[in-house]
Amino acid sequence: MSVGWIIGWIVNYLADVLPSTRRLTPPTCLQCSSSYSWMDYLLFRPCKNGHKRNVRVWMVQVILLAFSLYIWNQPPPKIGYWSGILLLIYLGTVFVIDMEHRLILHPTSIVGSLLALGLGTISHGLVPTLLGGLGGLLIMLAFYFFGVWFSKIRAKRMHAQGLEVDDEEALGAGDVILVTVIGFLVGWPLIWFCILISILLGGVVSLFLVIGLLLTRRYETNALMMFIPYGPYFLLGAALIVFFPAVLKALVPG
Repeated sequence: MSVGWIIGWIVNYLADVLPSTRRLTPPTCLQCSSSYSWMDYLLFRPCKNGHKRNVRVWMVQVILLAFSLYIWNQPPPKIGYWSGILLLIYLGTVFVIDMEHRLILHPTSIVGSLLALGLGTISHGLVPTLLGGLGGLLIMLAFYFFGVWFSKIRAKRMHAQGLEVDDEEALGAGDVILVTVIGFLVGWPLIWFCILISILLGGVVSLFLVIGLLLTRRYETNALMMFIPYGPYFLLGAALIVFFPAVLKALVPG
């Protein structure tokens, strides 16, 4: 149980400091930038100006505690518990940062690439690992260029409707890098299934989002032109494949 709580600390710390500093620095309050003592930070105390920690901190702690207990009882095949913990820290950090900032950071991508190459080679060998990364890269490049085209069409439509044109992208270069890393992790041919299940997850969530907007009468005519971050769904797809092999076997027999 203590391991799960510690990895929650680590993920929360990385998600707090990396988006602003891109390196490991002492933690500061996200609201007023005042410095925390390490004791106050780890005990989730308010900053010296009285700002409380946000609800994400507690969600991360509880979810990662539960996840660590799960993989203690069901360790990932071949890589085992402790490698699974390292992978969980990486996936959790990237998930939180992308959800909050819509960023896939280069430092996490570099660390993730090295980790995924190592775990992928242990799990299914070097060649499938490299092919998985290449497959993820090529598939996502195709989606990326399609997204660039779609963004141009979207911008023209928003301009025609008199709406302010933003710089939103359907997929960013960070998503391409992320799926390449995941390709190393899950290997070939599972990377195509990972991308498929991730897109389906994103589609289902988008459908429920639109239904929720309709039910609460907050739906606007330009709602379908909104983009959602796909990084978290790619990460969930990777977690499904690595940590839930029984579910994967049921979905992909043989």
